Order: sequence, then structure tokens, then C-alpha cells
Amino acid sequence: MSLLFGIGIYAQFAFLPGFVQTPKSTGYGLGASITESGLILLPQSATVFLTGRGSGRLAARIGGKAVVVLGALISTGAMTMLAFAHSHTWELYVATAVMGAGFGLAFPAMSSLIVKAVPPEQTGVASGMNANIRTIGGSVGAALMASVVTASPAADGLPREAGYTNGFTMLSGALLIAAVAGLLIPVGRRSSRVEYVQESQESHPFRTTPATRPGP
Repeated sequence: MSLLFGIGIYAQFAFLPGFVQTPKSTGYGLGASITESGLILLPQSATVFLTGRGSGRLAARIGGKAVVVLGALISTGAMTMLAFAHSHTWELYVATAVMGAGFGLAFPAMSSLIVKAVPPEQTGVASGMNANIRTIGGSVGAALMASVVTASPAADGLPREAGYTNGFTMLSGALLIAAVAGLLIPVGRRSSRVEYVQESQESHPFRTTPATRPGP
């Protein structure tokens, strides 16, 4: 799942600014400046922060697995909007804001599930692997997005609108697969962390059971 989320979020960061900076003469670009293209990503940063703060409380109510799947589905819808509704600036603001809400829900819940699934001494390794795999996903997503966007350039050398539409659709598919993968997260069993703590307590050399506990 980390790989798929990385494909979706980092590739979008790399190509959405280029899309909005495309000249209007192409028939689909917005001719935005560098500053304007950066501001289009600002709602995403804000909603990631806001929903990230509430992700833990929501996970306590409906479960971390449900929150991850919900976040992936919200992000999928937002990426689909980028693919097919991008003629006006306000559409991009809405899409990036919704996408940030999805990522803000999914990332903390996914990290919590990963940490809970490993013994305490492996927490750092698990967290690091989660971040590394997400970064690898970003590299893969950016490469795939570049191949799709530039597959059939126009006569002036700029990408066609269809290239961006196909690229964002591909990213939407990756996030949808992430949602399906989230449904496969095991539930209904104790986490490895709890089992590890219990086993450590039972094997502690100074622990005494009620049968062997010395009298007063």
C-alpha cells in the first residue's frame, strides 16, 4: 500500500504544476505562473494537516483498516476529478483539497497499523521501510507518469491534454488498487506487539506464577 500511495501522491506533485503552467494556446492549459501553480497545491497541504489530526480519533471509532480504505477511496475520487475536470482553477483547488483529506486520513492510520503489527524492537525498521517504500513508489510513479504524459506530444513539443488525462487516470487506478489492498489488511487477531509483550512477561526470569509465588 505504501508503494501505491507513493505512486499517487508524488507523481501528482511532480506533474500538476506543469499541467497548470501549460500555455492557454494549447487549448487545455491555464497559463499559470510558478507561484500560481504552487498555490494550487496549498489546499492539499492544509487538508493533510487538518484530517491528519483527526485520523487517530476516527481510527479509534471505526478501526485503522477502515480509515486507510476510506482515505484511499477519497484520494481516488480526487485524482479522477483531476483527470476529467481540470478546465477551471477552482476545480483544481477542490481536487487537491479533497486529495489532501484522503492522504491525511490514510497515512497516519497506515503507519499506526504497521507499528502495531511488529514487536517493539522492530518499530524503527518498520517505520523506515514504510517511508522508503513510499519514496520508491514516488520514483516509480513519476517515471510512469512521464512516459504516459509525453507518449504522444503535439507539434509544438508540448504534451497533449490526453497525456495528462491518461496519466492522472493511471494514478487514480493505483490509488484504487491501494483501497482494495487495504481491504486485505488482517483483522480480528492480536497485534504482534501485544503478543511480544505478553511472551516477554511470561519468559521473564524473575516472574513468579501464582503456583510458585513464595508465601508471606
